[in-house]
Amino acid sequence: MPRQTMFQQALALIDAANGADPNRETAEGQDWPKELLYSRRMSDMLERFSPQADDAMRLAARAQHIRRWTSPREAYPMDRDGYLQWRKELYRFHADTAAGLLEQAGYGGDVIDRVRNAVGKRALKKNPDSQLLEDVTALVFIEHYMRDFAARHPEYDEEKWRGILRKTWEKMSARARDFALSGGIRLPEALVPLIQRSIQ
Repeated sequence: MPRQTMFQQALALIDAANGADPNRETAEGQDWPKELLYSRRMSDMLERFSPQADDAMRLAARAQHIRRWTSPREAYPMDRDGYLQWRKELYRFHADTAAGLLEQAGYGGDVIDRVRNAVGKRALKKNPDSQLLEDVTALVFIEHYMRDFAARHPEYDEEKWRGILRKTWEKMSARARDFALSGGIRLPEALVPLIQRSIQ
């Protein structure tokens, strides 16, 4: 099968999987399945941040949260250990699900392994693919989700928020930080002073 045909087939399979999300979100006047919208935002951010990214990373970005709603946080103990267990199993679930769809589309070992490792967040800071996906994830969170996340947690004081922002910032590469601060993303205006204080 031609490579471009495999790529389009893989994207279609990923989009169909995320399009089954029963949770909805409205963006720019359109109603979306939540994870389908997220996946499109990941693809858009990858194109803006790293337009030279190859097909493996374009597929990894699209599959970052694949079928996430099927593994809700509430299914695990609501403490730190439960959260860490949920995250670990979620990474494996996303990686395995993405790998299965890529195999169905006709891809072989190298691309599948790269997507599996990136989506599974393996060897962050060492694996360039994993780091690129982590950068894109952080940029999407800051631009699209941080403001709503703040609104859902009015109990968080400034110190709590500064800790969250510092951890996000520390996960990002220097290039991603420069991209964020140089106008590459739309910072949530109400949170700009807090962001600036957090990353100093």
